[in-house]
Amino acid sequence: MTRRAVRTDVARTIASLGGAGRSPLAPGTAGTLATLPVAVLASRLLPAWGFLILTLAVTWIAIWSSGRVARRTHSHDPGWVVVDEAAGMFVTLLFVPVGVFTVTAGFFLFRFMDVVKPWPAGRAERLPGGWGIVTDDLVAGVYANVLVRIAGTLYVQVLG
Repeated sequence: MTRRAVRTDVARTIASLGGAGRSPLAPGTAGTLATLPVAVLASRLLPAWGFLILTLAVTWIAIWSSGRVARRTHSHDPGWVVVDEAAGMFVTLLFVPVGVFTVTAGFFLFRFMDVVKPWPAGRAERLPGGWGIVTDDLVAGVYANVLVRIAGTLYVQVLG
């Protein structure tokens, strides 16, 4: 097997999050669910700056792997590529205190924003290669992050 073939196989495995993207029902949701345990554990174990560095690394890997797969399959955004959901979910939890409420709210808000694609997420999909595949999820993650913060503040004010 050539180096190029090995890199492509690695990219496919990463892009599908080890096969989560091959789920017959809602592959994006399956990819997000597959990401949650890793993101929550990392958020609890790493300092905030460490989680930021990990989020940047996940994003870079997502752009590389999804871009490589898109080129190899001659598809703009293959449905089974769900590593972009991982990058978006990491952004959703960035600098947010992780708990049952924030993780649950973050999951649902991220999935909603990823499906609805409020401006500029929809436009971001037009970017070339892996950038277009991942950037819309990063924007959805930013929106979800802000909404989790607002919801968390309201939750504390009402119950606190």
